[in-house]
Amino acid sequence: MIRYYKTINLKLEKLNSYEKGCWVNLVEPTRQEIGMLSNLLNIPEEAIEAPLDEEEMSRIDADEDCTMVLIDIPIDESSSDSTNFTTIPLGIIFNDDVILTVCKYQTKIMNDFIVGHIKDFFTFKKSRFLFQILYKNAQYYLLYLRKINKTMIYIESEIYKSMKNKELLQLLELEKSIIYFSTSLQSIGAVLDKMKKTETIVLYDEDVDLYDDLIIENKQAIDMCKIYGDILSRIMDAFSAIISNNQNNVMQFLTVITLIMSIPTIISGFIGMNVPGIPFEKNPNGFWLIMLVTGIICVVLTVFLSRNKLL
Repeated sequence: MIRYYKTINLKLEKLNSYEKGCWVNLVEPTRQEIGMLSNLLNIPEEAIEAPLDEEEMSRIDADEDCTMVLIDIPIDESSSDSTNFTTIPLGIIFNDDVILTVCKYQTKIMNDFIVGHIKDFFTFKKSRFLFQILYKNAQYYLLYLRKINKTMIYIESEIYKSMKNKELLQLLELEKSIIYFSTSLQSIGAVLDKMKKTETIVLYDEDVDLYDDLIIENKQAIDMCKIYGDILSRIMDAFSAIISNNQNNVMQFLTVITLIMSIPTIISGFIGMNVPGIPFEKNPNGFWLIMLVTGIICVVLTVFLSRNKLL
């Protein structure tokens, strides 16, 4: 799907066709759309296809035809039963005439630009547009990391009374998400460092503050990934210990109950022997007397075990 946008009278307008100085947003493209844009914008097909490969790493490629900045953006794949985040590549390709964004899926980051949530956004200011995308991307990483932290706090409150695998599986999903985020943010950090050495990316004086804020936000996201990763690792260790302890408590309880329940069985086994001299054998109330004695023994044993915290 191809969409054309251009800033006209300081307002973003949607165009019906390509115009010089516009922003081309390419989402889930077909082979025909890639070939058409390659010829129209004078951009190699390989550059347009690169962001569609989910295994591509963040990088900068600059040549005489165009400059491509490839970054990983966070995606929220959570459902009602799980919390799961991943990353996908986003390509920002530009030359003297146009800026092209390429992604395999429609994303919240680009939608924020389309609906006007980004201040001072103009399609003809390509360097600022690039920095604004990167800055918004870092903000989404921070947002999703806070969601991960809230989920971790909730799971931590649940594991103290749980013996099931649900919470463990959720923790594993969160650990995978943090690994994805950490790897992507490290790569983006390398891209930001390389931008200073890339001649085709001009850092204007009015964009210096934005670039500095972008560096700070990205470093903050990297630090949060490290902190949450360490916390998550400790929670998983505690979860394993608590699960083992809860199982031991259950086994101890069942063992004690088995011991108490075995007393009537033992007594009835002795009383039921077909030999002379059995207590109360000639007493018409012998059965109830034996039941009373058995009950007293069980109660005394139960009280003893309870006082010694074995039950």
